Amino acid sequence: VQLQASGGGLVDIGGSLRLSCSASGRAFINYTVAWFRQAPGKAREFVSAVKYGLGTKYYGDVAKGRFTISRDNDKKIVYLQMNSLETEDTAVYFCAAASFLHDDYYGTNQYYNFWGQGTQVTVSS
Repeated sequence: VQLQASGGGLVDIGGSLRLSCSASGRAFINYTVAWFRQAPGKAREFVSAVKYGLGTKYYGDVAKGRFTISRDNDKKIVYLQMNSLETEDTAVYFCAAASFLHDDYYGTNQYYNFWGQGTQVTVSS
C-alpha cells in the first residue's frame, strides 16, 4: 500500500486542522493506519491509530480529548481532525500502515512497514 499525507499548514493557537492520509493498493480494510508526529530534535511519537476491520480507535496522550481519527474504507482515506491546537503540536505528521497489526503494537512505529511522506503542522503563537 502507498500512503500520502496532506492537510498540514499554519494555524493559530486554538485553531483546527484536518489531516488526510490517502492510500492506494488493495485490501485497505486489512490495514491498521496510524498517525505519528516528529518535532525537530525529538523522537517520533504516537498520535492516534484506527484498527483494521471494525475500526477500533486508539489515542496517544497528546491526542486525547482534542483529536479524532476516522477512516473511510470506500475512499481509502484516514482522517485526523485536530482541534484546540497548541504550539507543542508543531511537528511533521506522518501516516503509517500495517496489515493485521496486533493490538499490543498500534503505538509502536517499528511495526508499521508503510509510511507516507509527512505533512508539516505549525501552530503559531
